[in-house]
This record gives sequence, C-alpha cells and structure tokens, in this order.
Amino acid sequence: MQKTNQAWSYLLGKYKYVLLLFLIFISFSLKQVRAQQQPFINLGLTSFLDGAPPSGPGLYLSNYNLYYHSDTFRDNNGNRVPFPDVNIFAQAFQLIYMAPHELPTRAKWGLNLLLPVVYLNNNGPEGIGDLFFGPFIQWDPIMGKNGPIFMHRVELSGVFPVGKYDESALVSPGSNIFYFNPYWAGTVLPKPWWSISWRIHYLYNSANNDPNPLFFPGVEKAQAGQAFHLNFTTSFEVMPKRFRLGINGYYLKQLNDVKFDGVSIPNTKEQIFGIGPGALVHFGRDDHLFINTYFEALARNRPERILVNVRYVHNFPIGRKDMMPPP
Repeated sequence: MQKTNQAWSYLLGKYKYVLLLFLIFISFSLKQVRAQQQPFINLGLTSFLDGAPPSGPGLYLSNYNLYYHSDTFRDNNGNRVPFPDVNIFAQAFQLIYMAPHELPTRAKWGLNLLLPVVYLNNNGPEGIGDLFFGPFIQWDPIMGKNGPIFMHRVELSGVFPVGKYDESALVSPGSNIFYFNPYWAGTVLPKPWWSISWRIHYLYNSANNDPNPLFFPGVEKAQAGQAFHLNFTTSFEVMPKRFRLGINGYYLKQLNDVKFDGVSIPNTKEQIFGIGPGALVHFGRDDHLFINTYFEALARNRPERILVNVRYVHNFPIGRKDMMPPP
C-alpha cells in the first residue's frame, strides 16, 4: 500500500503540469459545448408540398421515424471541440385535423398535435418528448388552368414540457421549457410537375430552471436565445401523381445570446444548415411516404449531424372537398 501511494505521488509530481493542462482543456471544452441550448424543433421534419395537407380536409395520422448521428461539435468560430458519438433513434406521432367548414376568409381551421418518443439514445434517457400543440388556418388554394398554383397556412404552435428530462444527460427527450414556435408554410407550383415549398418559423424559449450542472456549473436558470429557422424544398414529378424526387434543406439562425440567470453570455448564438436528397411516394389518395436525408454544415455552438427522416401520412377523410387533385 505504501509503495502504491509513493508511486502515485511520484506520478502526480512528475506529470502535475500535464494533468493541469488536461483539466484546463476539458473545462474549456465543456464551456464550448454548453452553448448548445435550442430544444427539439422542426428542422427538416416536413418537406415537399408543405403548403397544404396532401389530401384536403380530414383527420391525418403521421408517423415520423428519425435517426440522428453526430460526432462533431463546432464552437462559435466553427472550430471542432471534443464531443462524444451521439446516435439517436426516435419516432414522432402526429394528429392533424382540418375541418371541412369554410371560414369567411376562404380558409379552413385545424388543429395539430405531435408527440416525439425517443427509443434509442446512447447519451441519455429514453421516453416521451414534449407535446406540440397548434391551431392553424389553411387557406384554399389559388387555382390555375392546370390545377393549384399556390397554397399556404399559418399555425400558432406552442410546445409544452411534458417530456422526460434528465438534467445530468447530454441529450434528453424533453427540454424542461415551454417554447412558442409559430410558422407560415407555403407551396408554389410553377408547373404541375414542379413544386417549391417552405416553412418559416419564429422561436421563443422560456427559461430552464434546472439546467445541466456539468455544462452550467452554478447556473440556476438558463434561457436559449430567440431564433429564426426555415425548411425549404423543391421537387419534380418523376411518375405523374405517384412519385417525386427533390432537394430538401433547412437553416437555423439564433438571434440573441443565451442568458444565464438573466445575464447574456457573449458568443453563444447557434447556427446550422442542412441539405440533402428526398423523395415522396403517393400510394393513393390518402397514403403518402416522405423520405428525407440531411447533411449538416456551417454549425456554430452546436453539433453537426446526419439526419434521416422517414414520414408516413394517412388521411381519414371527414367531409372533405378536394383542395388538391388526388395523386
């Protein structure tokens, strides 16, 4: 035992400066990583023909299957900092109801509910995520001689902190905050076989009163900055009314810095850009399969990831009239 203690004393004495530098390095790295604050939001979850539900009014059930992989974190200057491999498989279940009743503004009202579930998370707990809820207004399409040429919708979406949250985990299904995330979505069809779509969001986050003590030592309240983010796509009809191929992307830009206990922390704004190929398969009037892949770049204060999203949409028609010709 005495020899063991002597050996440890020798090693600590000989390499104490190396150990000191190592601890400083780890501390610096954690300070860089801890800037990532934005919660789970719609980055690439929706894509082609997003300006209107694909089958008109009715009740929709959507199932999202998401796979995330990341082994790179970039700081405020875009430099890589140490970060573990993160692999996450999650699903999200969504109910959308769009009423068949016409409003005076030539629009229809609807409600959206979405609940994510994390099944595989090698850096944190599994379980349900936060609940997305939003009323929306869907305007009737503007028609051309060959079908719809413009469709759009506005939704006032709020996200409620019902998900599982572990303040000691790198990634949790829940965010432990409420956030307001309204959007405007639209689709333009310059030709019946060519579509351009977008979904533009504003994001406001409340404060997290139980932040991760490893990344935020001594901080009692952490609040992510407000942000702007959008999804954008273009697609081309390869098989008429059956199959589309296209390009899908997203971009997020945080507008103000993170706050710790009410104090703004400089150089903590997040940014990310993702782009990749996608496809849309229409199995019939009421069944649709979206497949989207994204490769991220230009990250600031957050990981760079690869994302694969497979979404299946089924419509239960309830008193609908055609908003779009059946595929």
